[in-house]
Amino acid sequence: MTEPQPDYRRPPGPEQPVTLGIDAETLATLQALQAEHGDMVSMLKPNGRLAYFVNDAVEVRRILARRHSKYQKGPGFERVKMLLGNGLIVSDGDVWRRSRTMIQPAFSRQNVHRLMTVMVECTDRRAASWARAAAQGETINITSETSDFALELILISIFGDDYENRILTEGENPFAFLSRDSTRDLSVVMKVRHLRELLLSIIADRRAGKGSQHFDFLSMYLDATDKQGNKFGDAELLDELMTLIVAGFETSANTLNWVWYLIAKHPNIEVRLIAEAQRIVPNVAAITAENLAAMEYTQQTLEEALRLYPPVWLFTRRSHAQDALEMYDVPPGTDIYLSPYILHRTDHYWPGPGRFDPDRFAPTDKPKKDLPYFPFSLGPRRCLGEYFSFLEMKVHLGLLLPRFRMQPVDDAEPELELAINLRSAEDIQMRPSIR
Repeated sequence: MTEPQPDYRRPPGPEQPVTLGIDAETLATLQALQAEHGDMVSMLKPNGRLAYFVNDAVEVRRILARRHSKYQKGPGFERVKMLLGNGLIVSDGDVWRRSRTMIQPAFSRQNVHRLMTVMVECTDRRAASWARAAAQGETINITSETSDFALELILISIFGDDYENRILTEGENPFAFLSRDSTRDLSVVMKVRHLRELLLSIIADRRAGKGSQHFDFLSMYLDATDKQGNKFGDAELLDELMTLIVAGFETSANTLNWVWYLIAKHPNIEVRLIAEAQRIVPNVAAITAENLAAMEYTQQTLEEALRLYPPVWLFTRRSHAQDALEMYDVPPGTDIYLSPYILHRTDHYWPGPGRFDPDRFAPTDKPKKDLPYFPFSLGPRRCLGEYFSFLEMKVHLGLLLPRFRMQPVDDAEPELELAINLRSAEDIQMRPSIR
């Protein structure tokens, strides 16, 4: 525990201990602290540990990027570790650096482009089911639809032909519970552990030269070597695969869920998106990396949705060495709380922060990297799958939005579920129609 010394420069804060977790109560607490004390707040937790809430954009960037080596993962990652093991999201220090170096080449733009055909195929399957629903006057659960789309896509991208030949052999996708059950409690952890035997058998066959012969992430992970020429062991590979499966679908699924809702509520934005898609990707043959890069307004729309609804709404760090920020000191052992959700809705950074306005992200002379914005984190731990995620979401919207109009079943604004990920508390129901 940290007992700050009197000569430490500390931000203002409450005198009473503050309880923080990863839940709705924590969001309300942090918002109240910001309203009373400003964008830098210090507090003591009930166990006596010093904690800072940092909502200053410059200091957020300093902690996550320039001074990242002075910090490690903070409180709240215990649940994530139970689910994902010691994969890239959870690991620290030398373990993290080794894994990051080995995995990064798999996510080069050239490799991601090789998976665009899979993105199109998964989108086409959604189109077929949505067309049937529209013809029969049915509603669709857009939350479930976007989750199923993103989960199928990441599984095929990881396992290639083994998705059909090894994973779907019983007819039901054994990973389906990940998109249906958002609790991430012990029951989900146990279900994940039961999948490890299946994954180990796929890994063993791949090592023996059997299984999918096409490019996929598993083949890249199996070939990856560290600086000493060592490859991932089975236990390491399992942790990294589960991390990729869960993280690889949740970000895109949650973002697309909110995007369809927001587009349906803003017909003026919908018109511009459709016009861009019809001009740049009028058919499947036009789905190229160059054309997707040219879909600037679609990119802006996705970035604005991520501003309002960042998939990870709260990041934590813990200092393991003393640090000095612009105005304040950070003693070793200090817990740091950073919230993209709060920063992205702070009005002195984003005027009219509750308004959905993709033009906030229109090209300007100011570099995007300087924006007070970090839905994918910042610095060396920034999400490796960011480009993959944007590409799949552009394919999804570019092919589906010109074909289908989505109308919300009711006018109620969805409540938030604030756990490890930010989700809609209730599934969003839409009524599709053919344009």
